[in-house]
Amino acid sequence: MSRSTLRLTVAQALVRFLSAQYTERDGVRHRLIAGTWGIFGHGNVAGLGQALLEAGEEAMPFHQGRNEQAMVHAAVGHARQLNRLSAQAVTTSIGPGATNLVTGAALATVNRLPVLLLPGDYFATRVADPLLQQLEHPVEADLSVNDTLRPVSRWFDRVHRPEALIPSALNAMRVLADPVDTGAVTLALPQDVQAEAYDWPEEFFADRVWHVRRPAPEPAELAAAVEAVRGSRRPLLVAGGGVHHSEAEEALRAFADATGIPVASTQAGKGSLRYDHPADVGGIGHTGTAVADGLARTADLVIGVGTRYSDFTTASGTLFQEPDVRFLNLNVAAFDAHKLSARTLVADARAGLEALTGALAGHRVDEAYEAEYREGKERWEAVVDAAYRADDEHAVPTQTQVLGALDAVVGDEDVVINAAGSLPGDLHKLWRARGPRQYHLEYGYSCMGYEIPAGIGVQQAAPGVPVWSLVGDGTYLMMPTEIVTAVQEGLPVNLVLLQNHGYASIGGLSETVGGERFGTAYRYRAPDGSFTGAPLPVDLAANAASLGMDVLRARTVRELRDALAAARASDRPTCVYVETDPTPTAPGAEAWWDVPVAEVASREAATRARAQYDRQAAGRRRHL
Repeated sequence: MSRSTLRLTVAQALVRFLSAQYTERDGVRHRLIAGTWGIFGHGNVAGLGQALLEAGEEAMPFHQGRNEQAMVHAAVGHARQLNRLSAQAVTTSIGPGATNLVTGAALATVNRLPVLLLPGDYFATRVADPLLQQLEHPVEADLSVNDTLRPVSRWFDRVHRPEALIPSALNAMRVLADPVDTGAVTLALPQDVQAEAYDWPEEFFADRVWHVRRPAPEPAELAAAVEAVRGSRRPLLVAGGGVHHSEAEEALRAFADATGIPVASTQAGKGSLRYDHPADVGGIGHTGTAVADGLARTADLVIGVGTRYSDFTTASGTLFQEPDVRFLNLNVAAFDAHKLSARTLVADARAGLEALTGALAGHRVDEAYEAEYREGKERWEAVVDAAYRADDEHAVPTQTQVLGALDAVVGDEDVVINAAGSLPGDLHKLWRARGPRQYHLEYGYSCMGYEIPAGIGVQQAAPGVPVWSLVGDGTYLMMPTEIVTAVQEGLPVNLVLLQNHGYASIGGLSETVGGERFGTAYRYRAPDGSFTGAPLPVDLAANAASLGMDVLRARTVRELRDALAAARASDRPTCVYVETDPTPTAPGAEAWWDVPVAEVASREAATRARAQYDRQAAGRRRHL
């Protein structure tokens, strides 16, 4: 019996296939590829461009971007908001469009967030060779610029023949839906192959559901984990982004309620517990709170849940100082579970926490330990209050007072987005997260320019939810172009734009490592050639307005609070622009971060910084 086929181009077949893919977890189904972002050029306009047009918006919604990197950021924001259960695709032409994907792909893969990349490629038939924008290599004829995406992709394939699309597309979906292996997935599509017709088996286009697993812990690992917890005097749980991806927030709350074990959070894990939960001690590591870092230094058991233990979390190997400290890692990825020579609990975060809570029935930390960290939490809340407080409402606000004004305006359901600059440190220490999705920090790659496009992706994933993209002037200048997309799509993303005339975060770091803030200020050159003259006369508010945003200028704390409230009530993309007082009002770092300093130097600042570096580096440990 002959099987039924459909004659379609490769691009048409791919779009039809993608429209029929779904994820399912806990009985809830999501569309796996919820839409496609695209900028068209000669490498994809006649292939995927025509296929998307023919498919229509119902089968595959299309979103017009302005910058290829930004399109990936938008897709990543969308995926994170939906706990990795839904993704978006991004198509570009061959050449600069394709290479512009690399930064976004790296961000997605570093943060373990799914995005499908569909760049155009050279002619598979080589009838036109070299093409416009084709990279020629003297000894590798099959190399193209898309090969730059290989090291930053979790799956990569170049589809040279129509029939090769079938296994390649299936593998792409497998990786996108896999909680362990997910990240950027690249299908490089030669432009002649995109337009080539083929007789496709109809079953290729049938609805396909990819089950997202919740693996339970093995009994032996669970028993060892329970023994470790019961045997500890000062346990500390570190909640990472895996708690959110697994939707394990309620399971974590139940664990903390039952055991009294305090919970600190990484940047990705913040909001796993509400800030006012008695066991929540805030951020941990270089940008952590005094109470969390104090507990980390004396913990005899550190329970990592869904964290990959970046250098910010471990304070570059200096944070966990108890001589006999041991680690227990609950992670769906064995690669992360084995870090720091830990006992492992390789399982889904929610399933693992539920199993631990049940197996630890009746166990609770000592009352004195609970009293200690709750008193520390109370002291830290007073620090937050002081940083947020503005005694003079007619004064120019500091950066932490901006956060205080925003804290007074947002609701529990709002989403606050940031990625780079000095804001991540202030937010990790000070932000009072009220819901599991409110705190959206991309700090795995800490990519300047992420915030505005990510806000669009979040808004697409959560229509009706107020979204706030927080950026400094340095980040804004990196990638403001997707403001036009927000205006075009009618997405009421709120942009809070802080003008501080330079790279404030790196300026501060430069000063501590002997760099004397070299090259970090946005100022005219002085007569000696340094960038220490007057501030540049740029008007970023006017720029945002020129791109179509409503703009509210706030000069004082009171005007800022009013502007934020007006922005939240608006149904249009709105920018709240504020020039901040540079006076430091955030608490200092409670833990170290290893940024190597020049071992020899002629300038005194660098010599002093190296002496300080050597003192701090002496505290590094390898946990074996």
